[in-house]
Amino acid sequence: MELHSDALNVFLKASSEAAREGKPVRAFIGNEASDLDSMASAILLAWSRGAASDGLPNVPVMNIPREDFNLRTEALWLFEDAGIDIKDLVFLDDVDLGALLANAASRLVLIDHNKLSAAQGAWASKVEEILDHHADEGLYPTAKRSIAPVGSASTLVTEIMLATGTPLPANVATLALGTILLDTVNLDPEAKRVTERDEAVVNRIMPVSGARQKILFDRLQLEKFNVAALSSRDILRKDYKEYTMGRLKVGMSSALLPLADWFKKDEDIEAALSDYAEARKLDVLLVMNAYTAPEFTRELAVHAVDPSLRRKLFEFMNQSGLGLAALKDEVKAPVGDTDYYSQADLSQSRKKLQPLLSEYLG
Repeated sequence: MELHSDALNVFLKASSEAAREGKPVRAFIGNEASDLDSMASAILLAWSRGAASDGLPNVPVMNIPREDFNLRTEALWLFEDAGIDIKDLVFLDDVDLGALLANAASRLVLIDHNKLSAAQGAWASKVEEILDHHADEGLYPTAKRSIAPVGSASTLVTEIMLATGTPLPANVATLALGTILLDTVNLDPEAKRVTERDEAVVNRIMPVSGARQKILFDRLQLEKFNVAALSSRDILRKDYKEYTMGRLKVGMSSALLPLADWFKKDEDIEAALSDYAEARKLDVLLVMNAYTAPEFTRELAVHAVDPSLRRKLFEFMNQSGLGLAALKDEVKAPVGDTDYYSQADLSQSRKKLQPLLSEYLG
């Protein structure tokens, strides 16, 4: 593991070349939403492992097509700030990952999730390790696992890097630092995401990074919420996950602007939601809006053609403590297949709501 400032790019170039050779690899892959935490954690853990004793090259894979990377505006900015050469990242459509994993020697490391998506479920036998901060679903029992309810998967990765005692390059520290700050809302206890472990890691790597905490967080927050150039479809797919819950196919998007602003940007959101749900053959599409203006706020859109299903979901989520209230004056929405709510419980993110819904609908 090299320590000079270009260590990451040297590694990424080598791993990209290895993936394109079609030989056995150890792939490190984040979840299908492929947010900043998933991508940064995959890169950092793969890099930190150095040369494996079994000779398999470590290849971090961004779990999205290359064209979708520009939707991750905060990741684009932080990667460029850390000096990462984007062309040497491996995206899902750059290689045939299924073919690589079909090789008997290839292995898979899951980061920021512990259950493969339905589309990637065939790779289950290849999972040798899991590093995650979501609820453990108990799959892949032979895999080594490090699962803890910290605010960011990057916290777990950074703990591993720090435990080796090897000094970190400044850009590696900045990549980890920015990711943890964004995931924990700048270590704000009011957001109910930060833990003592997140704080401890930040305190250790901030001097190495040289970044100033508030300045870095504010810039990342600005970039994350920068959806000015995105269409409604792009907003929906910017941070999207899909689940099978019982007999229902459920999509969950995280959107980073107020519903009222979204309606000003696109008066026909109802059609955008309907088209997106229809294209992905969804029974339910949930859009969880979260933004700070100036206080941290959550809103929720529930799209389903079946009105009884929408009512059923509303009643369950309120029984679960979300504190939903219909948005009427704030959102001038036409009568359709979508209900719009404010959400009183700010701690209920997708990470927390999804397992509740899976259990309820399963």
